Order: sequence, then structure tokens, then C-alpha cells
Amino acid sequence: MNHKNESRVMIKAVCKHSTSLIIARLHCFFTFEQRIEPMTSLRLDHITHNAKRASGERLDSPKMADLLGSILSSMEKPPSAHDQESRRKAREQAARLKKMEEDEKRKKAEFRKKMEKEVSGFIQDSALRKKRYEPMSKIKRSILHDVAEVAGLASFSFGEDEENRYVMLFKKEFAPSDEELEAYRKGEEWDPQKAEERRRWKEQAALETEEASRAQKRPASPSSNYRDKYSHLIGTSAAKDAAHTLQANQSYGCVPVANKRDTRSIEEAMNEIRAKKRQKKDEEEGAGSSV
Repeated sequence: MNHKNESRVMIKAVCKHSTSLIIARLHCFFTFEQRIEPMTSLRLDHITHNAKRASGERLDSPKMADLLGSILSSMEKPPSAHDQESRRKAREQAARLKKMEEDEKRKKAEFRKKMEKEVSGFIQDSALRKKRYEPMSKIKRSILHDVAEVAGLASFSFGEDEENRYVMLFKKEFAPSDEELEAYRKGEEWDPQKAEERRRWKEQAALETEEASRAQKRPASPSSNYRDKYSHLIGTSAAKDAAHTLQANQSYGCVPVANKRDTRSIEEAMNEIRAKKRQKKDEEEGAGSSV
């Protein structure tokens, strides 16, 4: 009997100790970095109260064992050290990215403010017609183009490689010509005097080329002599030689009687016309009556 009583006391002590451990684990579980949805103190106290009530029953009863098993099975395992380290690194990386974005935004604002100040000084300086900047990144070029457009200036980007591309600003009254822009695109320096000499040289070369092409053209000769071609109209004699044949016709406008074909008088002609009309009319009437 003493042996049995000692066994029951030991089991009861173990169960009480297990209940205390469960309650402590519940407190740690529901307060661990919001791993699960936050629980109110009322809900936590309710679970603790039920655990303490259950501990007053027979500790070796199946009901107590089922309660402890259900509580333990419903609890999630606490995060491992590896999970905690991963979450910490993720938070640190997110913080770094946010800081980088804020720094980039601040740098853009500072660069825009600097460009606005330089562009304003360029506009106020009447001695300057254009301004060239050092090579810069694509984002900075875009900001500078935007500032120039707002200020009413013409801006162009030149350079073949992305690393060597730069921006030039021009005042509206001194806008660059197509030749000047072409020189900058080729990477050449623009010299107005040399450009004027080059323009004159091109004009002179064009004139010489045109004159040479005209000299090479030969006049087209006719296939035959026009005198032979039109001999039936102008004759074969020269103008001075044929001048003696140009004599006025004394009988111009007078028709010889021998050339007249109709020798009837007007009255005879009219009578003959009337007779033909009557004959034609009689023939038409006769044809109509026979039908």
C-alpha cells in the first residue's frame, strides 16, 4: 500500500509540474513577436483557469491526459533560430532599400536645384550663347532637359557612347543650324568662320560642276538641211535671187468670164430652184397616196 501511495504522489507532482510548464509555454507562445494573431488577456486567463481546474481532478484520469494532449497539439512550435535570422535579415534588407530610395530621391532633388541655379545664371549672362556640360548619367540628362524646357531653352544630347554623352544648352535667339548640330553629332568642334569657308567652297564647287556639265553637252544637229526639208515651201533660190519674181498680179480680184461655170441669171436660177421644189413635193404626195 505504501508503495502505491508513493507512486500516486509522484504522478500527481509530475502532472502539476507539466501543467505549470504548459501555462508558461502558453504565455510565451501568445506573446512571441506576433507570430499568431494577438490574444486578449481574457482569453489567456480563460485557458489558464481551465488548465488549473483540470489539474484538481485525478491526475491519472483520461480526461486530464486528453486536455493536456489537445493543448499541446494546438500549440505551434516556436520559431527556430534559423527562421529568426532569416526574418532579421529580411527586415534589414528592406530598411536598406528604403534608405537607398530616400537617398536617391534626395540626390535628384539636390541636382535639380543645382541645375535650375546654373540655367538661371546662363540666361542672365548676355555674353553666353550656348553652354556645354560635362558627361553625365541618363537620369541627370533627363533632369537637365526638363529644367531647360521649363526655362525656354533648346537642349541637345551628343556623344556616341552612353558614358560620354553630354548636354548642350542654346538660347532661343541663337538656335544652332543643321550644320552645327551635324558637327556636334560627329564629335567635331564648331567654328563659324571655317563653316562659312566650307559653305563658299561647296558653292564654288557646285558652280564649276554645273559649268563643266554644260560644256560637255553638244548642240543637236538636224537630221537634214532645213532648206532641203522645206524646199516645196520656200523654194530653192536665195531670197535676193527670187526677189525679182515677186510682182503684183494686175488682175487680182477680177474673175474672167471664161472661168465662170454658171452663166444663168439670178431670175433663171430662182425659177429653176422653185421648179425643183414643186417636183419634189409632188413626188412626196404621190408616194403618200399610193400607200
